[in-house]
Amino acid sequence: MEPAITVATTLLPHEEPQRVVDSIQAIFPDWQADVMPTREEFPSDRGTMRLVGEAKSLELVFKVASKHRILDTALDAMSLDLDGDSTTFALSRQAAFAGKIAFVVDERPIGGVIDVSLIGEDLGLWLEQQTWHEGRIHVPRSVGDGYGMAADGSSTEWFNRHGRPTMNDDQD
Repeated sequence: MEPAITVATTLLPHEEPQRVVDSIQAIFPDWQADVMPTREEFPSDRGTMRLVGEAKSLELVFKVASKHRILDTALDAMSLDLDGDSTTFALSRQAAFAGKIAFVVDERPIGGVIDVSLIGEDLGLWLEQQTWHEGRIHVPRSVGDGYGMAADGSSTEWFNRHGRPTMNDDQD
């Protein structure tokens, strides 16, 4: 069952509200902010605002991740902050505006981020199922298996310094 999905972003005073919404709706087409500011002339008196709304599905996120062959990255990034039945992750708004997916795990990029929160039963298992691909037949992956990215977004080495695979060491 699809988890509850909350999508949010911070709108800065210099940003065009409709463009920010368009970037989010490029990957969450049904998303609507609870409160939407109107466009103002420059210089704007509007302060920083938090735009928050619900999305019905991550289908497009997974579709784009599959197309660009980053489903393992999606699993890793989406489960980095997994705690029981909830997780949060961030996506680049600039990438979303271009119809692409870029996970933000360290520094906040120019152009802002889309913060996504998921809450649902057996969320880790659900993420594994949604990001499954044929390559996992040969290299099985699961949440917290030690082969994902590190908390800072750096990759985990699957080979030791001698070039030997570190996966399945116990099966030699």
